[in-house]
Amino acid sequence: MLVLGDAHADDRDNRRALFAAYREANPDVTLQLGDLMFYDLPAPTWFIGGNNEDFDTIEALRNGLVSNSQVRNAHLIASTAVELDGLRIAGLSGNFAPTQYDRPRANLVGDRRRHFTHEDVEKAMELDSVDVLMTHEAPHGLPVAEDYDVGCSHIDDLISALSPDLCLIGHHHQHAETTIGETQVVSVAPTWERYYILDPESLTLTWHKTPTS
Repeated sequence: MLVLGDAHADDRDNRRALFAAYREANPDVTLQLGDLMFYDLPAPTWFIGGNNEDFDTIEALRNGLVSNSQVRNAHLIASTAVELDGLRIAGLSGNFAPTQYDRPRANLVGDRRRHFTHEDVEKAMELDSVDVLMTHEAPHGLPVAEDYDVGCSHIDDLISALSPDLCLIGHHHQHAETTIGETQVVSVAPTWERYYILDPESLTLTWHKTPTS
């Protein structure tokens, strides 16, 4: 199972790196951690929305209304779960904004659609038997280097409620690892630097340098 971090594949160089990772890994199943920004993909990919996306496309995917011919093999996980390679994989799309969290999702417009709301978190909390959780925001305690304090209490609560074996984090463009309770938490590097292979049986995650061509 291929695991990819932020792609920002609206940029041509980043898109070439994204496709190079797909070619080398040759996956049957791919997970992607948000900021994908290109939705015509060479292999079936389940992804969460990040804080940088085409939000019209994300909303169409969220509501099952995709008619854009540019969307291929891109499946959004948004407070939902799917069964892939024997794993139950859940995801929370979006990032946190305190001014938007308590608003109804239907009231978010424009770029504000990038955020998750209390409705999204509450829906995700109801999921069960989750093996792998994907989020764009990080929980507290993840050792990534930023110029602000990293950690969102709603992600803390989600990990506590779902108790996944593995939680995969995007957004920070850094590889970092920690353990929260019984959950291994991994922040993955961006796709133009690394791609990862997840063993569905052991949940072992190994990384490889993304080819340059």
